[in-house]
Amino acid sequence: MNRRNYQREMEAVIADFEREGRVPTLLLHSCCAPCSSYSLELLAEHFRVTDFYYNPNITRREEYEKREEELSRLIESQPHLYPVAFLRGRYDPDSFFAIAKGLEDCPEGGERCFRCYELRLRETARIAAEKDFDFFTTTLTISPLKNAEKLNEIGERLAEEWGVRWLPTDLKKKGGYQRSIELSKEYNLYRQDFCGCVYSEAEARRRRGCPAL
Repeated sequence: MNRRNYQREMEAVIADFEREGRVPTLLLHSCCAPCSSYSLELLAEHFRVTDFYYNPNITRREEYEKREEELSRLIESQPHLYPVAFLRGRYDPDSFFAIAKGLEDCPEGGERCFRCYELRLRETARIAAEKDFDFFTTTLTISPLKNAEKLNEIGERLAEEWGVRWLPTDLKKKGGYQRSIELSKEYNLYRQDFCGCVYSEAEARRRRGCPAL
């Protein structure tokens, strides 16, 4: 079975509304400034974007706030065709631990991560519906370590549930991930080496040969 090309699907959606002369609104879930850098460079050429920072998987407040500040700085510094708004989500690590219960030893990229995707995208879909956005999507598909197929599957399911359109993406395509690295250097962005949760942080420390916290 042929795998779907989400990049091509996104381009087709954009082409449709550009033929109509429309600039739709987009609620973009953002995990961090580096992943947002190229995502905003691309998407703010076609949408009126609100960048939504909601990541309860980040379980150390210091880390959470550092990423939030870097994202705010990027949005203020980076030029965009259409202005980008910034929406801060609530700091709620307990909701992550609730969905991760029983999956503490699950390997990175497995079911615990899929539940985390849904936790963040569900809140994004809820707000997109509540505030009448045309589309919602996430920066997470820019990462080679994230499962773009699963993210799009969850996003499409939540779109049906909440009655708001999901924008299919695979933002790492066409050099997107490499461009995010270039932009991170250009804007001197803080680039973390773990997704944010205590489990990924422990795995990152093991990779570096560091003792556990």
